[in-house]
Amino acid sequence: MKDARDIIIRPIITEHSYDLIEKNKYTFEVARDANKIEIAKAVEELFDVKVTKVNTLNVKPKMKRVRYIAGLTRRWKKAIVTIQDGQTIEIFAS
Repeated sequence: MKDARDIIIRPIITEHSYDLIEKNKYTFEVARDANKIEIAKAVEELFDVKVTKVNTLNVKPKMKRVRYIAGLTRRWKKAIVTIQDGQTIEIFAS
């Protein structure tokens, strides 16, 4: 079993993720090999909330170029976690 801090890498802070907070949905970057059950348990352990749903998606790399050298951005996994009504995660509190 992995440690919860190895599964949840960082919160995603964007305008879209802040709009989702009103619907009790929080966005995280997670380990690429983590499944929905592991992500739910890790969020519950780290933030002491009840997770009701987890949606995941793999973010594909994009082509980037610096002068004449082309490369790709990194590939990563995003999780949108829905928590129970009335609960909040303090990292996102503003």
